[in-house]
Amino acid sequence: MSISCLKPSVYLGHEMCTMSISCLKYPVTFRHQIDIPLISCQKFATNFRHQIDMSTHEDGYIGRMDEREEFRRLLGKRTASLVTCQGRRRIGKSRFLAECAQEADHFLSFMGLPPREDMTRQVQLDAFADQLSKQTKAPKVPLDGWPTAFQLLASQLPASGTVVLLLDEISWMAAGDADFAGHLKTAWDTHFSKRQRLVVVLCGSVSSWIEENILNNTGFVGRCSWQFRLGPLSLPECVQFWGKRGTRISTAEKLRLLSVTGGVPRYLEEINPARTAEQNIADLCFNAAGMLFSEFDSIFHDIFTRKAETYREIVRTLVAGPRSVDQISTELGRARGGSLSASLTDLELAGFIARDIPFEPETGRSRPRDARFRLSDNYLRFYLKYVDPVKARITKGLLKNTALETLDAWDTIMGLQFENLVHANLDLLLAQIGLDRKLVLNAGPYVQKQTLRRKGCQIDLLIRTRRSLYVFEIKFRKRLAVSLVDEVREKVKRLKLPKGQSVRTGLIYCGELDPEIDGRDDFDFLVPAEKLLTGK
Repeated sequence: MSISCLKPSVYLGHEMCTMSISCLKYPVTFRHQIDIPLISCQKFATNFRHQIDMSTHEDGYIGRMDEREEFRRLLGKRTASLVTCQGRRRIGKSRFLAECAQEADHFLSFMGLPPREDMTRQVQLDAFADQLSKQTKAPKVPLDGWPTAFQLLASQLPASGTVVLLLDEISWMAAGDADFAGHLKTAWDTHFSKRQRLVVVLCGSVSSWIEENILNNTGFVGRCSWQFRLGPLSLPECVQFWGKRGTRISTAEKLRLLSVTGGVPRYLEEINPARTAEQNIADLCFNAAGMLFSEFDSIFHDIFTRKAETYREIVRTLVAGPRSVDQISTELGRARGGSLSASLTDLELAGFIARDIPFEPETGRSRPRDARFRLSDNYLRFYLKYVDPVKARITKGLLKNTALETLDAWDTIMGLQFENLVHANLDLLLAQIGLDRKLVLNAGPYVQKQTLRRKGCQIDLLIRTRRSLYVFEIKFRKRLAVSLVDEVREKVKRLKLPKGQSVRTGLIYCGELDPEIDGRDDFDFLVPAEKLLTGK
């Protein structure tokens, strides 16, 4: 079977079996397995779409609808736009931008070379020159610096039409040149900003570099049209990776797999719906050839380079649960301030940890000094807890048939992973309980310290509006006993509340609910995980 298109997609993200695909101008790369009989490519005015009948998504690309609409708005502008795109490694930044660029008339993409010991500015310049010659009519010539490189690039931009120019992994590109950001700012002011209908995107996984050199750089003040960060996909979007077969897969099984992949698109692409969650996890994590077996070392080295081991030790302290900066510093034997605070900020910007800032239930006043750091990336926790300690045995092929239930403290870890998924999908929960996001003043995990006059308590999710508090328990268990009712009632009793404040309680759960819980009508909201997965 042969398929051709009039205008090619740079990257579709689907892998086809038992059929061949050809394009008149560029080869097309597919990444998902799709069991469908027909794919058609059409050109609609200036927009291009690969129409794929997968029942869950029309063009083979999942999610990011709000971001795609914003990018579409920039393409409609007459003036040039400067954009920054941040996000965790494998979150799909390059893929997203390539998808958006299909609606432009021209797309030029340049990527910095990954870090290595002998990396120099000239090596990066040579790579840039090579990429430029392959995408334009410019001959490959030696470049003596970034001012020359940017000037040559500007001279090769198409004379008309909308253009998307992507500088990907820009922190890598800047390696060896402390003045790279300054040269880029000059190039924007003198060349790129003057080209109408041009969108220049500065993209990178090292978010701290973009923050320091672009967003917090006075030279770029007022120049960025849009600053955005791609986060994990929502739960209903994650479910689409199971395709049509997802309707036959239980909620618990989906969550077990999401406890490892989270909402990271590149990991979700590896799901084989015909295999169980345990089989998929064994293939990916407990197999030396599996993608997620060596993924940790790869992403930490690429992002943090020589500091990778230091950052590994920091996230390791968070595997068992959230910690305050004092607890982290004690476990590591390091001072609280200085480099530790900077490292925690870097990990937060990289999308691996979350800083949960508690608030006073009665006033909403934030307590930043009492912030707790949570390992919000499910893959990192699973890897550090279960893969890293037994890498030698995995390499020898001794753990290929590992069952999740046999893993040490699996129920506890699964509970933490489920909590992460809920916190990352707060908007879905608010829709389920009929609470307008605009009314929410504070939301997050809550810990009340014990004092001489007040008992302590821990709440999985506390939501505050002007007149109400919503206390939610988040549980992943085979069976949820009626004792949960008493536990939540005691937590509410311990909360310090102002007069006239209403309290509503809820249970977000996956598992068999004791009929008595529903019958006693103690919870105001019972939210089964299935509703979060479907968004209905």
